[in-house]
Formats: sequence, structure tokens, C-alpha cells
Amino acid sequence: MTRARFTLPVVAFALMTACSILPKAESPRIYTLPSAPGARPAAAVPVGFSLRIASPSAPRTLDNARIAVVPTANEITVYAGARWADSSPHLFRDRLADAFRATGRVPSLSTDDANLAADVELGGNLAAFQTEYVDGKPEVVVRFDAVVAGTRKHQISGSRRFEVHEPVSGKEVPQVVEAFGRAMDKVSGEVVTWTLQTAP
Repeated sequence: MTRARFTLPVVAFALMTACSILPKAESPRIYTLPSAPGARPAAAVPVGFSLRIASPSAPRTLDNARIAVVPTANEITVYAGARWADSSPHLFRDRLADAFRATGRVPSLSTDDANLAADVELGGNLAAFQTEYVDGKPEVVVRFDAVVAGTRKHQISGSRRFEVHEPVSGKEVPQVVEAFGRAMDKVSGEVVTWTLQTAP
């Protein structure tokens, strides 16, 4: 009996010691998409339709909050210890919505989160939203296959591929995030212009 009473505290102490030396899991750094400040036009002419922006579809490797990187051809991985503040399709959709608001031309604007009725919907497929290495140098690649459709007649008004390659000024994650912001500024500007010209 005496030996049993002595053994239990020793075992408990050993377990506590083992637990105390295990490495603590580090919390990932959370990033949002940076954007360049823009000024709303003084005399923006509003369009005569309401617009809903839908989250684009995306492959599984992109439909999450990880920051994707393609170090070599046919291989995709993620930056360790880093996350987007939301999934890539949602970040992309929200950036497009901000770009439309900045023009001052679409007073009736919503996203598919609200599920409100609208005259026109902008959606599509986010085929690339990642860093790729070309000749050992990283660049951000954003590829969006956009579709604009009238919701009342369920008819496509237009479709187009948008693709931007933005060099990264380094290999650290904050530099990659800055390049994503510049790439999205370019893509969103092109998508806004095209959508306003193409919408029925």
C-alpha cells in the first residue's frame, strides 16, 4: 500500500512535467487585402439597375482562408502561419463590391450574403488567387472568369477572363499580401468598367 501511494504522485508529476515542455501552438497571423485609396468621382452618373455580386466558385485549394503559393509547376501549397481574414472567394467578392461603391455609380448594390433581389448579377469562377514562382521570382496571379447576367430573364449578357500578374518585392508574407492588394486593385478596376458596359 505504501509503494502505491508513493507511485501515484510521481506519475502525476511526470505527466505534468511532460505537458509543460510541449511547444505551444502559434496563432496564425491574419491578413486582410490592402487597397489603394480612391476618390469618388464628383459627378458620377448612376446606372439604372440594381447589382448583386456573388461569391465566385473556386477550386478546393482556394476555397478557404489559406494563402496559396505555387513554388513549382504542378505543386500548390500554403504559407505557414498565415491566413486571410476570410476565404479567398469572399475576399474577392467584397473587394469587387468596394470597387463598385467607390465609383458612386451603383446606388443599389448588394452581395449574395444578403440574398436580395437585383436586376443584374456578377459572378464567375476564381481560377487563380495565389503566388507563383517564375524563374525563381514570386508574383501574385489573380485569374477571374467573370459572368454578367440579367436575373429577370436568366440570360447571360457577357463573359470574360481577367488575369493579372503582379511582381512581389520580396519573399516574406507581408510583401506577398501587399502584392495581392495591388493585383486586386487592377482586377477590380477592370471588372467594374467591363460590368458597367456589359450589364443589360
